[in-house]
Amino acid sequence: MQDVTRQIDITRDVCPMTFVRTRLALDKMAPGETLLVMLKGEEPLRNVPRTATEQGHEVLSLETDADGISRLLIRRGQS
Repeated sequence: MQDVTRQIDITRDVCPMTFVRTRLALDKMAPGETLLVMLKGEEPLRNVPRTATEQGHEVLSLETDADGISRLLIRRGQS
């Protein structure tokens, strides 16, 4: 996995708070920095990567462990 600038755990949050917390973290970062998001559940797994991409960020990787926790790595875009 690439270098991670910042990490957040949203495994206990539900939509729409999952992306709200992700966006707040991304907003505090400089373009090109990376955010590792720990998430859990079908809805956040669908919505957080999609919404991040729509907002101009790049999804670098998405891996789900046997425990059901997914690790989403996002590179902050220019916006």
